[in-house]
Amino acid sequence: MICPARTPLLEPGPGVPPLEKRMKTRDSLNAAEALVLTMVLVSAADGGITDREIGVMSGQVQTLPVFQDFTTDQLVDVTDAAVGLLRDTDGLDHAARLIRAALPQNLRETAYALACEIIAGDRGRKEASLRMLEFVRDELGLDPLVTAAIERTVRARHQRLPQSD
Repeated sequence: MICPARTPLLEPGPGVPPLEKRMKTRDSLNAAEALVLTMVLVSAADGGITDREIGVMSGQVQTLPVFQDFTTDQLVDVTDAAVGLLRDTDGLDHAARLIRAALPQNLRETAYALACEIIAGDRGRKEASLRMLEFVRDELGLDPLVTAAIERTVRARHQRLPQSD
């Protein structure tokens, strides 16, 4: 479990299996769930998810239009289910299939941008996270020029003022 103090799982609509079961049984995700799964892939690449990474994910869910109907409670649920999925033997490949199936082309670029935000927000560019970002880019079939533009935009957003003596 990612967050020890949490609200009970949200009940899915009629006829929709719970999220963790949908992830494990190869059922489909909605686009918002797939975007969160993408952020979790990158943040968990080094073996864990930091509080800062959770904070970045939460901030994205609370502010971006693509998450308009998505709650922070759902963020916790998707994060927990995603971590469980990644523990499976073929979890990474399965996650990639779920993400590809759920995201139209325009949201694939959004997924990549969100993944870049996770890395930039963590301040410690870990090699494993960068390799996972490359995996996400390749799995989503994104144009290298588009990904370079996204990466440069995220770098610009996370610049710091020079230290003064």
